[in-house]
Amino acid sequence: MNKYGLLGEKLGHSYSPQIHGMLCDYEYKLYEVEKENVGKFLSETELSGMNVTIPYKKTVMEHCVWLSETAGKMGCVNTLVKEADGWHGYNTDYYGFCSLVKVNGIEVSGRKAVVLGSGGASNTVCRALEDLGASEVVVISRSGENNYNNLEKHKDAAIIVNATPVGMYPNNGKAAVDLKMFPRCEAVLDVVYNPSKTAIILQAEELNIKCASGLYMLVGQAKRSAELFTGKDIDDSEIERINHILDVRMENIILIGMPGSGKSSIGKALAGKLQRSFIDADEEIVKKAGKEIPEIFKEGGEEAFRKIETEVLSELGKLSGCIIATGGGCITRKENYPLLHQNGHIVWIKRALDVLPVDGRPISQSNPLEKLYAERKDKYEAFADIEVVNDRTIEEAAADVIKCLEESL
Repeated sequence: MNKYGLLGEKLGHSYSPQIHGMLCDYEYKLYEVEKENVGKFLSETELSGMNVTIPYKKTVMEHCVWLSETAGKMGCVNTLVKEADGWHGYNTDYYGFCSLVKVNGIEVSGRKAVVLGSGGASNTVCRALEDLGASEVVVISRSGENNYNNLEKHKDAAIIVNATPVGMYPNNGKAAVDLKMFPRCEAVLDVVYNPSKTAIILQAEELNIKCASGLYMLVGQAKRSAELFTGKDIDDSEIERINHILDVRMENIILIGMPGSGKSSIGKALAGKLQRSFIDADEEIVKKAGKEIPEIFKEGGEEAFRKIETEVLSELGKLSGCIIATGGGCITRKENYPLLHQNGHIVWIKRALDVLPVDGRPISQSNPLEKLYAERKDKYEAFADIEVVNDRTIEEAAADVIKCLEESL
């Protein structure tokens, strides 16, 4: 059996083995190689082909005996196939990006586009946008004629594409630009796929701008790579199928709701049903603080607790595919929403107030539940993607969550 893989410097975040495992029946592994050893690796490896990611998409070109027309025009290679005369280089990112644009119904023709970044990904994106009929494509880099200090010149841009690693795991929460600088923006695309919603995508959602992250592009380029590896055509429907599977797998399931509404119990039941890890945010707060929650409140008040809570949610939100039960008041801080939403589907667990326990819950003990609920109701609604009523058994509530998530996704 032929062997394939992904060549890069740091690959801990990669979903490529999963994607290729769903596309074809061949071995596909990750290969982290230091820059000075890339040439030696390419000359000695027994792999029949490989994908290439940052920072080696340009480096590998000097080791190719042949380049496809697209790879030559792009000035970078992300797919290598070993032939009798040596390595042949291709650029399947082009196909992946065009697929991303098409599936999201983004009209490029006649529009001005701004591409953030000037690396290998930027070259591919620019060429694709030009071929799709963009009226003008402007590359924004750290220096040069068009840079981050003179974005005002391009406020008429209709399409913004992030082709930089800004906002990529583990440096979540960062964006290269503020979309409010582009009042005519119609669409935002990000080649980053982890987290599933980068800061720029979250802002686009907030501004009601059509947007999409790079997962579909990743699957699309992998499909084209697999065709080059095997010499066999793969139906485009496989991109949609695999994208959906990965989207579901990557999404955290975040449970919010009043203290005592059953978030932890339902979360554990979900973890068992879906074979996922369960994390209780309050338990993580206790670990981080080195003391129980009542002690945190006693020593520093609610503000001290909320500060630690946000720090914990910032780390938990970077995870993928977990079940996370949050504290009842996490929705009182607006900044917690993007932390949870970037990789998660947020479920509001609702339960009748007269059955909510208050033991060991400082805020519930010091506030009438009716008043507390009235203060938080709108915030729960603003955070939640779906709502589930916990008025039966825990197992039934967990089943309801799964059903609602399947319908939503």
